[in-house]
Amino acid sequence: MEFDSENDLVSMSIIANAGDARSFAFQALEQAKSGNFDEAEALLARSEEAATLAHRAQTDLLVKEANGNRQDVNVLLVHSQDHLMTSMLASELIKEIILLYKSK
Repeated sequence: MEFDSENDLVSMSIIANAGDARSFAFQALEQAKSGNFDEAEALLARSEEAATLAHRAQTDLLVKEANGNRQDVNVLLVHSQDHLMTSMLASELIKEIILLYKSK
Protein backbone atom coordinates (compact mmCIF):
# COMPACT_ATOMS: atom_id res chain seq x y z
CA MET A 1 0.00 0.00 0.00
CA GLU A 2 1.33 3.40 -0.96
CA PHE A 3 0.49 6.43 1.13
CA ASP A 4 -0.26 9.78 -0.47
CA SER A 5 0.57 12.01 2.44
CA GLU A 6 1.90 12.36 5.94
CA ASN A 7 -1.73 12.30 7.07
CA ASP A 8 -2.10 8.80 5.64
CA LEU A 9 0.87 7.66 7.71
CA VAL A 10 -0.59 9.31 10.79
CA SER A 11 -3.96 7.70 10.06
CA MET A 12 -2.35 4.27 9.85
CA SER A 13 -0.50 4.93 13.12
CA ILE A 14 -3.79 5.82 14.80
CA ILE A 15 -5.48 2.70 13.40
CA ALA A 16 -2.66 0.39 14.46
CA ASN A 17 -2.26 1.80 17.96
CA ALA A 18 -5.99 2.10 18.61
CA GLY A 19 -6.40 -1.49 17.45
CA ASP A 20 -3.66 -2.61 19.83
CA ALA A 21 -5.29 -0.69 22.67
CA ARG A 22 -8.64 -2.34 22.01
CA SER A 23 -7.09 -5.78 21.73
CA PHE A 24 -5.18 -5.44 25.01
CA ALA A 25 -8.33 -4.20 26.75
CA PHE A 26 -10.32 -7.22 25.60
CA GLN A 27 -7.48 -9.51 26.64
CA ALA A 28 -7.60 -7.85 30.06
CA LEU A 29 -11.32 -8.56 30.26
CA GLU A 30 -10.70 -12.24 29.51
CA GLN A 31 -8.11 -12.40 32.28
CA ALA A 32 -10.50 -10.72 34.71
CA LYS A 33 -13.21 -13.25 33.84
CA SER A 34 -10.77 -15.96 34.96
CA GLY A 35 -9.90 -14.09 38.15
CA ASN A 36 -6.40 -13.13 36.96
CA PHE A 37 -6.64 -9.51 38.05
CA ASP A 38 -2.90 -8.82 38.14
CA GLU A 39 -2.60 -9.94 34.52
CA ALA A 40 -5.71 -7.92 33.66
CA GLU A 41 -4.14 -4.80 35.16
CA ALA A 42 -0.91 -5.39 33.23
CA LEU A 43 -2.88 -5.71 30.00
CA LEU A 44 -4.86 -2.56 30.79
CA ALA A 45 -1.55 -0.74 31.24
CA ARG A 46 -0.43 -1.95 27.80
CA SER A 47 -3.78 -0.84 26.41
CA GLU A 48 -3.27 2.63 27.88
CA GLU A 49 0.22 2.88 26.36
CA ALA A 50 -1.10 2.04 22.91
CA ALA A 51 -4.07 4.39 23.33
CA THR A 52 -1.71 7.19 24.33
CA LEU A 53 0.28 6.73 21.12
CA ALA A 54 -2.90 6.83 19.04
CA HIS A 55 -4.23 9.85 20.90
CA ARG A 56 -0.89 11.67 20.57
CA ALA A 57 -0.97 11.18 16.80
CA GLN A 58 -4.53 12.54 16.69
CA THR A 59 -3.54 15.50 18.87
CA ASP A 60 -0.67 16.34 16.50
CA LEU A 61 -3.18 16.56 13.65
CA LEU A 62 -5.48 18.76 15.74
CA VAL A 63 -2.64 21.10 16.68
CA LYS A 64 -1.65 21.47 13.02
CA GLU A 65 -5.25 22.30 12.16
CA ALA A 66 -5.51 24.81 15.02
CA ASN A 67 -2.31 26.47 13.81
CA GLY A 68 -3.86 27.09 10.40
CA ASN A 69 -2.39 24.09 8.57
CA ARG A 70 -5.58 22.68 7.06
CA GLN A 71 -5.65 18.88 6.99
CA ASP A 72 -6.99 16.82 4.11
CA VAL A 73 -9.85 14.66 5.29
CA ASN A 74 -10.14 11.33 3.50
CA VAL A 75 -11.74 7.98 4.21
CA LEU A 76 -8.55 6.68 5.84
CA LEU A 77 -8.47 9.56 8.33
CA VAL A 78 -12.18 9.14 9.12
CA HIS A 79 -11.62 5.40 9.58
CA SER A 80 -8.74 6.10 11.97
CA GLN A 81 -10.96 8.36 14.05
CA ASP A 82 -13.61 5.64 14.21
CA HIS A 83 -11.00 3.16 15.41
CA LEU A 84 -9.73 5.51 18.08
CA MET A 85 -13.18 6.40 19.34
CA THR A 86 -14.46 2.83 19.54
CA SER A 87 -11.21 1.73 21.17
CA MET A 88 -11.51 4.44 23.82
CA LEU A 89 -15.12 3.54 24.52
CA ALA A 90 -14.36 -0.19 24.72
CA SER A 91 -11.51 0.48 27.13
CA GLU A 92 -13.65 2.62 29.42
CA LEU A 93 -16.41 0.03 29.51
CA ILE A 94 -13.99 -2.86 30.02
CA LYS A 95 -12.43 -1.08 33.00
CA GLU A 96 -15.88 -0.79 34.57
CA ILE A 97 -16.66 -4.45 33.86
CA ILE A 98 -13.36 -5.51 35.43
CA LEU A 99 -14.27 -3.53 38.55
CA LEU A 100 -17.53 -5.49 38.68
CA TYR A 101 -15.63 -8.78 38.43
CA LYS A 102 -13.31 -7.66 41.23
CA SER A 103 -16.24 -6.84 43.49
CA LYS A 104 -17.66 -10.37 43.27
